[in-house]
Amino acid sequence: MPELLFYTTAGCHLCECAEAMLADLAKSRAFKLTPIDIGESAALVERYGLQIPVVRNPQTGQECNWPFNPEQVAELLHSDGSRPEAR
Repeated sequence: MPELLFYTTAGCHLCECAEAMLADLAKSRAFKLTPIDIGESAALVERYGLQIPVVRNPQTGQECNWPFNPEQVAELLHSDGSRPEAR
């Protein structure tokens, strides 16, 4: 089953919106969502503090910063890590 990491923190209203959208998406697509509270790591606060909520595919390293939509998350789930060629 594919996994996404969900960088979040307590009291973040944008994170709550994103979590609700991800829960709805999980009803139609099978994936594991692993929440990570950035407040537990100074390094994560430094990296994601102004960007959360963020979803990350741990297999490819690709991320989506808020605002993201269900289509972007689905693409992230099925990404093989390759970048599309510039047109």
